[in-house]
Amino acid sequence: MPSIYTRDAALALLHEYTQSPGLLKHAYAVETCLRAYGEKEADARGLDAAAKSAFVETYSITGLLHDFDYDRHPSLEEHPFVGNRILTELGWPEEIRTAILSHADYSGVPRVTHLDKALFACDELAGFLTACALVKPTRSIHDVEVAGVKKKLKDKAFARGVHREDVVNGAAGLGVELDEHIGFCLKAMQSNAEGLGLGGV
Repeated sequence: MPSIYTRDAALALLHEYTQSPGLLKHAYAVETCLRAYGEKEADARGLDAAAKSAFVETYSITGLLHDFDYDRHPSLEEHPFVGNRILTELGWPEEIRTAILSHADYSGVPRVTHLDKALFACDELAGFLTACALVKPTRSIHDVEVAGVKKKLKDKAFARGVHREDVVNGAAGLGVELDEHIGFCLKAMQSNAEGLGLGGV
C-alpha cells in the first residue's frame, strides 16, 4: 500500500467528514476490534514484522473509514456508496474499499476476504459493547462481561439500533463461536478503554 494511505491520513479524512462524537467513538471502537483481528490473522499467516505492520494498518484504516461518509450521507441510497466514490477518487486501495462496501448487506458486494468478514463481524458488536459499558454505573468497559452481553442481546429493548442478527452472523462468517467473538472484541476494547472513553468515571 502506498505510504500516503496511512492511519494518520485515514484519521484526517474521518475528521473531515464526521462531526458526530458518537460516530467518531464508533469508528475508534470498530478500529480497535478490527486491529486485534488483524494482529491475530497476521500471526496465523506467519507474517514477518514489516508485513504484519502493513497488514494490521490496513485493518485499522478500514475500521476508521467504514462509516466516514455516514454523518453527511446516512441514507441507504448514499452510504457507503458516496464514501466509496470519495475513496476511489482519492486512490485508496481496493481492498479497503471493497471491505467497506461489503459491510452493508444491501450493497450486494459479497464478503470474501478475512478483512471483509472481520469488519462486518466487529461493526455492530463494537457499538453494542459500547452501549453495554455506558449503562454500567461506572461507565467502564472493564465491568462488561460476556454473559452480560449475551443477556442484553436477547433484550430487544436495549440498544434497539443494533442488528442482533449481524452480530450472530458476523461471528459465524468469521468461523468463530459467538462467545469467543464477544470475548475477543471485549478484550480488545478493554485494552484501549481510555482511548475509547470507556475507562470509567
